[in-house]
Amino acid sequence: MQEQTVGRRARLRAQTTAEIKAIALKHLSEGGPDAVSLRAIGREMGMSGSAIYSYFETRDALITTLINDIYSSLLDQVETARDAVAPDDVAGRILAWGQAVRVWSLANPEGFRLIYGDPVAGYRSPAGGPAPEAAKRACLGLTELAAAAWPRAKATQASTEHQWSDFSPVLADTVREHFPDLSPSVVALALRMWGRMHGLISLEVYGHLGTQIGDPAKLYHAELLDLLRSLRLDAEHARRQETPPSSP
Repeated sequence: MQEQTVGRRARLRAQTTAEIKAIALKHLSEGGPDAVSLRAIGREMGMSGSAIYSYFETRDALITTLINDIYSSLLDQVETARDAVAPDDVAGRILAWGQAVRVWSLANPEGFRLIYGDPVAGYRSPAGGPAPEAAKRACLGLTELAAAAWPRAKATQASTEHQWSDFSPVLADTVREHFPDLSPSVVALALRMWGRMHGLISLEVYGHLGTQIGDPAKLYHAELLDLLRSLRLDAEHARRQETPPSSP
């Protein structure tokens, strides 16, 4: 009987936690990251302040959980798209990664703003930063793509020699743990790839492309193809230059 009671309490706690996060995401969608408030969520749920604080001690704890959930959702979708392409099709995997990031971002604009936009006013992440595991997955996934492209891409990359000291200790340690023989220049390439993918997406999510171009998907697809050409992957990719997916 006691075991059943404990199990029921655990289920109720999980359900309440899920409801808190769902309402927080609704507030996030309606008013942006600064609209997330434990007291406001508690009022909507009919919970006292002390009750809701027993689930999340602070607003920052709730935001950190939301960041982790959102970031993990993005990575799940991106990794699925990448892994649907054969490992030896480096260009196709890079294209799949980039397209999946855009599709997810347009479908989840507030989530994109939360993890990639302006910092939430007054938010302080816990030690190690928000969503360390999801951030690590993103870093390692993109670095793996850059490493696969490197044998052909290195001849066309900037002559600047990078050292591990050029990067934050956390980034350097994470990459070197998983890719001990990797050149730090590959990490720099991964960061540049990330920048090219996210640049147009950010402009689109924040509404800056709407009045400038009628088909942002076509523009983004062209940017990805240009990225592939800069990596000397255009010949391998020729058969995949199909019409880009439309915006969701």
